[in-house]
Amino acid sequence: MNTLDAIAKRCSCRAYKSEQLKDEDLKKIIEAGNAAPVGMGKYDTLKFTVVQDKGLIEKIDGAGASFFAKQGIDIPHPLCSAPTFIMVSGAAGDITPMNTACVIENMIIEATDLGVGSCYIMGNVAAIKGNEGFKAALRIPEGFEMVSGLILGYPAEEPAARELVTDKIAAEYIK
Repeated sequence: MNTLDAIAKRCSCRAYKSEQLKDEDLKKIIEAGNAAPVGMGKYDTLKFTVVQDKGLIEKIDGAGASFFAKQGIDIPHPLCSAPTFIMVSGAAGDITPMNTACVIENMIIEATDLGVGSCYIMGNVAAIKGNEGFKAALRIPEGFEMVSGLILGYPAEEPAARELVTDKIAAEYIK
């Protein structure tokens, strides 16, 4: 699949098969994250925590559901029963949020190319960010903070490609 085809097919997947990712697919997704542009080449300011432990994923899912419920939003399973959750953490006070966005986008595009569904996760991260128990369970290093998450799994239904357009975001050309 070429890059634009993968981008056109990429969607926020919210229904997954229970089957765990194949190791070779997960390895390629992690490789894509490592190939992302990171400001000043500071790759050592980022860390992936790949969670496939169903019990821990369920705890993170529950924390997210409670977080949303407090805001009056009914999302009982914000991690959508995905079999894999990746927490991206990074050095506090750095350009980590921007680096994380680049890393996750690379991973999402590679996942799409492999036929793996994905969804960028922020609510669950906000729900557990200050929780020392989750920080320990996810083995977040000292001086790092939880920044963004990604759920992955084989989609319950094949996503359809969408038409790519150039008018969603205003663009002004200065020549």
